[in-house]
Amino acid sequence: MSDQMQTFGYDFPASSAAQRNRVLRNTYVLLALSMIPTVLGAWIGVATGLTLALGGGLGLVVFLAGAFGFIYAIEKTKHSSTGVWVLLGFTFFMGLMLSRMIAMVLGFKNGSQLVMTAFGGTAGVFFAMASLSTVIKRDLSGMSKWLFVGAIVLMVGGIINVFVGSTAGMMVLSMLGIGIFSAYMLYDLKQIIDGGETNYVSATLALYLDIINVFQSLLALLGIMGGERD
Repeated sequence: MSDQMQTFGYDFPASSAAQRNRVLRNTYVLLALSMIPTVLGAWIGVATGLTLALGGGLGLVVFLAGAFGFIYAIEKTKHSSTGVWVLLGFTFFMGLMLSRMIAMVLGFKNGSQLVMTAFGGTAGVFFAMASLSTVIKRDLSGMSKWLFVGAIVLMVGGIINVFVGSTAGMMVLSMLGIGIFSAYMLYDLKQIIDGGETNYVSATLALYLDIINVFQSLLALLGIMGGERD
């Protein structure tokens, strides 16, 4: 495909530094754009209490079905501009799903402060990983299998803890989540920089999931450790 046809959702050959930089730059643009429906979804969820009834097993089923359904659709449409719209729909859905935890944290006396701290901490992790990815010269592709195993262990542990309801378990899972998805963030950014990922939609999806998981883990940890009740 010619340079004139290079728009969101299409693959680009990683044959030059300029092309790799274009992929990275436009991924950042799409990632920033994806935060708008996320915030909108979270606001609607908190304002309406739409997801408060989705507790326990029901909430887990809705989340897993919705998330995996959207991810499948994004991967199927990522080579066209439709993939961008499906991705934005997914980020709205994720905002709705996050609203339950956000509403619970906002129930603390210092809830707003905790949410902003989690947001700032996530932004700090992202900028740190983005900076680190530009100075690391070694190939990080070997990290993928270990990170994948870690993510699976984390997911299984999270599913079990939904039914067990252990506060200590949630703290451990949250700390693991911050570590694993911060490392995933570095890995995904390095993949773009090295030309291993050449599709804007796939690159944005990967980084978005990293960011959301770090934010959610930070927010849960802050709520457990720093939440002040009236």
